[in-house]
Amino acid sequence: MTDVPLPPLKDLLADSTVVALPMRVRFRGITTREVMLVRGPAGWGEFGPFGEYDDDEAANWLAAAIEAAWTSPPTAVRDSVPVNATVPSVPAADVPAILARFPGATTAKVKVAEPGQCLADDVARVARVREIVPTVRVDANGGWTVAQAVEALQALTADGPLEYAEQPCRTVAELAELRRTLSGVPIAADESIRRADDPLRVLRAEALDVAVVKVAPLGGVRRLLELAETLSDHGVSVVVSSALDSAVGMAAGIRAAAALPTLDHACGLGTGGFFVRDVATPLAISDGRLAVGPVEPDQEAITELAAPRERVRWWQERLERCYRILQTRTV
Repeated sequence: MTDVPLPPLKDLLADSTVVALPMRVRFRGITTREVMLVRGPAGWGEFGPFGEYDDDEAANWLAAAIEAAWTSPPTAVRDSVPVNATVPSVPAADVPAILARFPGATTAKVKVAEPGQCLADDVARVARVREIVPTVRVDANGGWTVAQAVEALQALTADGPLEYAEQPCRTVAELAELRRTLSGVPIAADESIRRADDPLRVLRAEALDVAVVKVAPLGGVRRLLELAETLSDHGVSVVVSSALDSAVGMAAGIRAAAALPTLDHACGLGTGGFFVRDVATPLAISDGRLAVGPVEPDQEAITELAAPRERVRWWQERLERCYRILQTRTV
C-alpha cells in the first residue's frame, strides 16, 4: 500500500528531469550519481534507486518522491540535526581532507571491508580518524562473514571503542550470530532494513542494537517515522541516513530527522559534499549540524547537470514500471 494518492503518470513525467551529479571520490563503486527529480504541488521529490535495485524495491523510492512532491512535511521538533562525517575507503593519508568537509562533526562513519583492500587498510584508516574525531562508527556494507567480522572488529577496537558496526555481515542470521558472539560492539542494521520485504524481521531475530533508516528505500518520511516508533518501543534507536541523495533527497532525510521525538545519534545526512556540483546549493554544515528547511533546485544547475537523452529515457521507463507497481499496492 502507498500512503499518498498517486498523481496521474503524465503529471509525474511532465515535470521531471534527470541529472547526473559528478562525485569528488568513488562511493558505492560509482563516480557519477544519477537521480530523477519530480515536481508537484508541494515541491520537489527525488527518485534515485541504485541500478542494482529491482523494480519492486525501486517502487518504494518512487513512493517517497511522490510523498515529498505532493504532501506537506511532518511537523519538526528541532530546527537542526547533528550529522556525522562520512569517510570512504580512502588511504589513511587522505582522511584529514575528507573530514575537513564536515566542520564541527564529532562523529565519523568510516567505510571498511572494501573489495581489494585488506584489514590493515581499515585499521589504519580508522586509527587516523580517531586522531581527529572522538566518536567513530564503521560500515562494512555486509562485506564480512561472521568469523571475518569478529577478527576485524577486534582489530578495529584494539585502540578505542566503536559507537557501532553498521551491517558487518550480509544476512540477518549472521548479524544475530555476530551479536551473540562478540560483545562490546553494538550492531547496526542498514541493508537488512532498507532492502527487506519485512524491515522488522531483523528486530524479531534480535540481530541489531541500532537501525540505520533511509527515507527513499522505506517509501517516504512517514513510513520512516512509523518504523522508528516501533523500533523505539523495543529499545532500538535509529540513525537517519542518506542514500547518496542530491540536495532534494537530502532535504527529505533532514525533515525526517527533525520530526523524530528523540534523536540519540548523529545522522548520516552530510554527504552533499561528495558531489562536485549539486542541483542546489548544499546546506552548509555548521558546528556539526544541518539546518532544517526547504530546498529549491537551481535551474541553471539542473540544465548543466542534465543527463544524456538515452539516460533520461531509461529513467522515464523505470519510473513508469515502478508506477504500475504502486498502482497494484493501492488496490
